[in-house]
Amino acid sequence: MKRVAILGSTGSIGRQAIGVITANRHMFQIISLAAGSDVQALAAQARAVRPQRVAVADAAGYSRLKAELSGTGIELLAGEESLCQLAGDVDSDIVLNAVVGFPGLAPALAAASAGKTIALANKESLVAGGHLIMPAVKAGGAVLVPVDSEHSAIFQCLHGQDREAVAKLILTASGGPFYGFGREELERVTAGDALKHPNWSMGPKISVDSATLMNKGLEVIEAHWLFGVSYEKIEVIIHRESIIHSMVEFVDGSTLAQLGAPDMKVPIQYALTFPERRPGQAPRLSWRELPPLHFDAPDTATFPCLGLAFLAGRAGGSLPAVLNAANEAAVAAFLAGRCSFLDIPRIIEEVMNKHNIVWNPSLAELTAIDREARLQALQSAWIMKG
Repeated sequence: MKRVAILGSTGSIGRQAIGVITANRHMFQIISLAAGSDVQALAAQARAVRPQRVAVADAAGYSRLKAELSGTGIELLAGEESLCQLAGDVDSDIVLNAVVGFPGLAPALAAASAGKTIALANKESLVAGGHLIMPAVKAGGAVLVPVDSEHSAIFQCLHGQDREAVAKLILTASGGPFYGFGREELERVTAGDALKHPNWSMGPKISVDSATLMNKGLEVIEAHWLFGVSYEKIEVIIHRESIIHSMVEFVDGSTLAQLGAPDMKVPIQYALTFPERRPGQAPRLSWRELPPLHFDAPDTATFPCLGLAFLAGRAGGSLPAVLNAANEAAVAAFLAGRCSFLDIPRIIEEVMNKHNIVWNPSLAELTAIDREARLQALQSAWIMKG
């Protein structure tokens, strides 16, 4: 029986993870849940699965959570530091980090230092702090298993392989809802349009990131840290059907690919059961009815976020953290109607250009850099809107 802590339980990945675990009660026990601010959803989850501990990162929600869970005997925690407490809790075996954005970095470090098996669905923590997390994983004896479908695919293709024989990692991208659009068309798109992903059901932030191709850019930086591969050996290709989740090309000319229906329950379950495979509930591919598979190069001129991510990753230091912070703030502004879709890469590039890179920044330095970059991005959004 593996004991699981789910951080970010009320988000898309967290909810699906609870479903996967509920279907495998003989293998897993949820011992803790944590969410950002959705107290009502968190309390409903807690009543359903009865964990030992529940935490809300927004301390203002503590009194309401206490009222919601009165009489249950569940231990309650509050504040951002409570996520780190749950991540390093001695009672857990696996920490599923599905926190959205930069706030997932500190809990990832706590879990790594505590030697946990980390099911990582928070790519931003590696984007901003990969230079901190990977050494902490090694020093703490932790196991890091990616949950993103693309990185899970590469992880599976690399299992048992000689890493020196890797010629290239190929990350597939659906292209999002605006694939094939020109800049004139993109001037008119709305937040509602951006949330209509053709293949995946995701949260608002990652849906917009998919539409701008920033999600794939963040995944490029994540892949660099996860698999120790240079940026020159990472390629992105558009694959509209989202059947091939990613590929690995080897020096002998062979290419291994992981295929499956676009369903996050597969990588979630694999991260929880690794290195074993167990029967799952995800739909199977019907090979006789499978549509033709198409591939195309990304349009980085129309969707410049992917190029900005490669630039930040190659530069290194604190620049990827700035890229991530500016993107999170710009996406939030777009969802709130404070800037246009095409303003998102403009804002990110402007903030990146203003930044003086800090080499090997600490967590405290990254936190300050993140805060400053967000403020600059929000200021740029207001100026563009005006």
